[in-house]
Amino acid sequence: MSARTPAPAELRAEAVSFRVGGAPDGRPILDDVDIEARPGETVGLVGPNGSGKTTLLRCVYGTLRPTAGRILLDGRDVTELGTKRRAQRIATVPQDAGAVFGLTVRDLVAMGRSPHKRFWETDTADDTARVRDALVRVGADGLADRHVEELSGGERQRALVARALVQDPALLVLDEPTNHLDIRHQLEVLSLVRALGTTNLLALHDLNLAAYYCDRIHVLAEGRVVACGPPAAVLTEDMLAEVYGVRAEVGVHPVTGAPTVLYLPPETEHRAEARAEHRAGDRETARGGKAAPVAGMRRTPASGAATGGQA
Repeated sequence: MSARTPAPAELRAEAVSFRVGGAPDGRPILDDVDIEARPGETVGLVGPNGSGKTTLLRCVYGTLRPTAGRILLDGRDVTELGTKRRAQRIATVPQDAGAVFGLTVRDLVAMGRSPHKRFWETDTADDTARVRDALVRVGADGLADRHVEELSGGERQRALVARALVQDPALLVLDEPTNHLDIRHQLEVLSLVRALGTTNLLALHDLNLAAYYCDRIHVLAEGRVVACGPPAAVLTEDMLAEVYGVRAEVGVHPVTGAPTVLYLPPETEHRAEARAEHRAGDRETARGGKAAPVAGMRRTPASGAATGGQA
């Protein structure tokens, strides 16, 4: 383990509930949720919109306090950690960083060093080297001098990942880290996250990316964990129908060996039924030895032979 890389953390959420307004009788967003991320694992949270993924992540990194239950980082309740200590241990990549004006990308990334410094300290040569290294690792070194407000969504996302990297976290929490990224950068960012050696907890909508990059997956629906385990055990056609309300075929990718989800549009069910009826008609025709009449043709009374539409 290098001096720059702390030991990966163990994360546990035990019976975590969160209700609107924090009141016991408020509307439940999370209900008795248990999750685990072992040291060095990449664990995915998946589920439909509104299932509680972002709320759970916010409870993990401390911007929300659970109404019930607890979040443990290496056995210690995260609510007992001070803000600075929590920021030293947990880095976050949110869906949206909010408005950032007047900062260059280099400035934004350097902010990741703040938890490790006193408020009056200036950046050291080591800080500068960490920032430069992080920008290179996410493919954003060419953006260093650009202002954040000038960036595209994908460029901004890479800058936020770089900021998290220079924080040297034991736990990295990412909320839809592939948002706004093209396919190449989706793969590069998730490959980078897996290679960091940190414990990673990330919310994803793309189930095929989750299947390939996550060691284990927790499926949330209406604020509860309804399935958890390795991707091959969790991503089933029955689960997709029950939780997402979609038809899909799940197979094994011939190159990666990971589960692969192929979504079927609703109209394919009707098409499949029509094809089945057509095949049944073909079989019936084959057994009878007669060809079905062709549209626009009729049979003559004398021979039964098909003729054109005019006598």
